[in-house]
Amino acid sequence: MSTLPPGLYLTRQQWAQMEADVASKAPEEACGFVVGAGPHTKLIIPVTNILHDAFRFRMDPEEELKAFLLAEEMGWDITAVYHSHPNGISAPSITDYHELTFPGIIYLIWFQDPTQWRCRGYIMETHAGAGEVPVIISTEQ
Repeated sequence: MSTLPPGLYLTRQQWAQMEADVASKAPEEACGFVVGAGPHTKLIIPVTNILHDAFRFRMDPEEELKAFLLAEEMGWDITAVYHSHPNGISAPSITDYHELTFPGIIYLIWFQDPTQWRCRGYIMETHAGAGEVPVIISTEQ
């Protein structure tokens, strides 16, 4: 398994952008990319879930490519993939492991508790479990 990074830093605005995306797409799973430099997030890129499903996601390939090209153009990296579990599961699902596209990077999983959306970060490896990574709300970029 990968060495776990110290955490992923997001501003309140970036957190709110992802939260608004997952809330607006429920009951379908939402998905997208977190782009940054090291652990510091620079940009959130929502991507269309072409499956339009409540339990699975598959990113639109054209939007996915545009996100990778934009990150490269800016000199940044795709630091995390985010997606939602509208039915409240707070950890990677069996489906997440079977359909893992980017092993070794952070996966942010948004889930609903009874009153609000929450988010947890994981480093996922194919069939090897997941280590939790702190998601830190920062006032600095």
